[in-house]
Amino acid sequence: MKDRKPPLPNRPFRLGTTSFIYPDNILPNVRKIGAFFDEIELLVFESMPDGVLPSRTDIRELERLAGELDLTYNIHLPTDISLTDPSGVQQAKAVDTLLQVLELFAPLNPTTHTLHLPMDRELHTHEELLAWDKRARRGLELLAPHLPDPGILSLETLWYAPVCLESLVKDFNLSLCIDAGHHFKYGHDLRTTFEAHGDRIPVVHLHGVDFSGPTPKDHIGLDRLPDEMFDLTTKFLASYEGVVSLEVFNLENLNRSLARLANVFDTIPRLKL
Repeated sequence: MKDRKPPLPNRPFRLGTTSFIYPDNILPNVRKIGAFFDEIELLVFESMPDGVLPSRTDIRELERLAGELDLTYNIHLPTDISLTDPSGVQQAKAVDTLLQVLELFAPLNPTTHTLHLPMDRELHTHEELLAWDKRARRGLELLAPHLPDPGILSLETLWYAPVCLESLVKDFNLSLCIDAGHHFKYGHDLRTTFEAHGDRIPVVHLHGVDFSGPTPKDHIGLDRLPDEMFDLTTKFLASYEGVVSLEVFNLENLNRSLARLANVFDTIPRLKL
């Protein structure tokens, strides 16, 4: 008798993707893909000029769709402002902008709000990193008192060592967004980050990385992620109960990612759109 493959395990995590799978605004994307996912990562990379953010009417429609589609949201906060800017004026502006965005999306009750803390790639010395940490703390000190719960903010792992965020997360009672693709692209240890932050990880950004060229290319389909990196990631995800957001930005890369995940976990949707 021919051996049968064991059944695939059900995924313990909630599955999501971004609001820019189609080259259109947030609402058309949610209408097209929301039924296939548990959560949508609403991309709010830009806060300027006036009118670029969703309107109050848009927010009410997103709230309606959440009920209709049994859907939740997380928010990727703007990247055109910086809490770590050397200018105190610019830091204050960043705080004001972030608070406006948080207030705008509050009716959606997002699971988390992902925040970048930018760092200049030329920073290398211990003194330079200490100065960056001081600026980050000052920015968070300005922002945190206005939050109902600091844990609604998830600092995202970027190009620099995730350990740079560790004390900030703990000292300000924040959360952490693990971007697995960034870990692999920049040579960081995924295991260490998962173990360091435990239940402070509400969302994982997952995407492929292509190492075939002179510069690794990320935010592409998971089919381009080397086997050993994919296997390591799914090992952690097998017991992860937060949200996994497939952070890709077109339908082809999304479907390629879903197809590869479907080889490991049951109940992975397939989009035929």
